[in-house]
Amino acid sequence: MLGPCSVESYEQTRAVAELIHDLGLRVIRGGAFKPRTSPRSFQGLGEKGLKILRAVADEFGLLVVSEALGVEQLPLVSEYADIIQVGSRNMQHFPLLWALGEVDKPVLLKRGFMSTVDEWLAAAEHIASRGNPNILLCERGIRTFETATRNTLDTSAIALVKQFSSYPVLGDPSHATGRADLVIPAARSAVAAGADGLLVEVHPRPSEALSDGMQSLTLEQARQLVDDVRRVAAALGREVA
Repeated sequence: MLGPCSVESYEQTRAVAELIHDLGLRVIRGGAFKPRTSPRSFQGLGEKGLKILRAVADEFGLLVVSEALGVEQLPLVSEYADIIQVGSRNMQHFPLLWALGEVDKPVLLKRGFMSTVDEWLAAAEHIASRGNPNILLCERGIRTFETATRNTLDTSAIALVKQFSSYPVLGDPSHATGRADLVIPAARSAVAAGADGLLVEVHPRPSEALSDGMQSLTLEQARQLVDDVRRVAAALGREVA
């Protein structure tokens, strides 16, 4: 699942959607509501961003994954997105999880950056217990003592969860590393550990991005990513759909 951290414009988002289509992939990701650490940082375009995502996705026959920050946003995000994302900071936002359990759409549940595997799976069960079993788990890196990278990609958690959970597991090498030069190696390792998919940030001009430009791949780097991932998957007897 490729796309910009934040939807900034129609032109920016369409360029990524066209790339996704050319690569034979199916899902575009993009943030319309952004939970930023600083209130002075770009907070997203809101409904305008969702409309842009839906327009470019429909043009190229793609699915949309985008984040809802709270219960009050669910009707709006559900109107435009095919998959609703729960961000790391909201993994234990229980009213949101309960509401998502009553939504007829898949939920992409990111692991909290300071959460255990058991807490992550318990959060998924909060959604499932309300009637929605269509959950994608996403390992996006956890906070450790290491400061060389933004977070630490826990590939062992991917392999572990695959052993005893029926939910698909994705890897997010962008947030796990925080560095574009490490995204492709981290993506390869996630697939080697058994990940069923990847969530990767891509921007036509990362140096101009309004959020997370340092961890965003260029369009050409995204092509290299998909090529590398297909090679790793093939070595394990799997395919990139």
